[in-house]
Amino acid sequence: MPGTELTVQVPEDAAGQRLDRFLVEAVPDLSRARLQALIAAKMVVVDGKFARAALRLKGAECIDIRIPAPEAASACPEDLPLEIVYQDADLAVVNKPAGMATHPAPGTPGGTLVNALLSRIEDLSGIGGELRPGIVHRLDKDTSGLLVVAKDDRAHRALQAQIQAKTAIRRYLALVTGRLQEHTGTVEAPIARHPRDRVKMAVVPGGRRAVTHYEVVEEFKDASLLAVTLETGRTHQIRVHMAHIGHPVIGDPVYSGGPSPMRLAGQLLHAWQLSFDHPRTGERMEFEVAPPAEFARALEFIRRRGFWRG
Repeated sequence: MPGTELTVQVPEDAAGQRLDRFLVEAVPDLSRARLQALIAAKMVVVDGKFARAALRLKGAECIDIRIPAPEAASACPEDLPLEIVYQDADLAVVNKPAGMATHPAPGTPGGTLVNALLSRIEDLSGIGGELRPGIVHRLDKDTSGLLVVAKDDRAHRALQAQIQAKTAIRRYLALVTGRLQEHTGTVEAPIARHPRDRVKMAVVPGGRRAVTHYEVVEEFKDASLLAVTLETGRTHQIRVHMAHIGHPVIGDPVYSGGPSPMRLAGQLLHAWQLSFDHPRTGERMEFEVAPPAEFARALEFIRRRGFWRG
């Protein structure tokens, strides 16, 4: 993919603005971090001279920007099973299987959603100067379901803004232990790293604000099927909040207090519904995927028996 060059004429009424802040509005296809990196790399010229990000514009300047071709992704493409629910020039919506980490990490260098996407998606425009998909939000490794990923910086920023503004809606199905006293409710409890077990998250005073809404869909003798909506998106949020109120997600190896009698591979938590405004057209996009086979089998098992223990 070749690099590109842009020329931006500064209007008179932009006098006094910082260069980087002006360019964020003038060049919406690039993030502020990307623009600052280009400025630092001396790829932004104002009236023929290299400029600093903090340069105060006088108005009427001519800005030339050289955007190099995106570098190859640091992750390697891998031909992994992955259902792409929807795709266009700006984004893709995928159904992540349980057991697949979202992105590479020191302990998980491959086999991730990013590796799979690099193999499946050919028209990436680059995120932050790297030819990779933009992860807008994440799912735990053992949580299945819907994720939206961006193909370029502009879509990435627009979708992340919707997550922050809570206009993008993420709903989950969760099978939890016990019967809840109220059929609808909200858990609002701050979450931070566990003070003694650094692998876990926990409800901790002074942690980051976390809000989870739930609704009971179906009840059994000692279990409940919930529809859960995230207002915030903290690490392990649903799992931590459900355990905090005494109804951990069945099969959760970290927060349920022990292995499941049903020999589950992971927790029964599925990202069921996802809706957001398309970053280019503004059209409301709505998606829904049924839980995977293991979730469905466990739910049918509980429906037949009326309970899940013993």
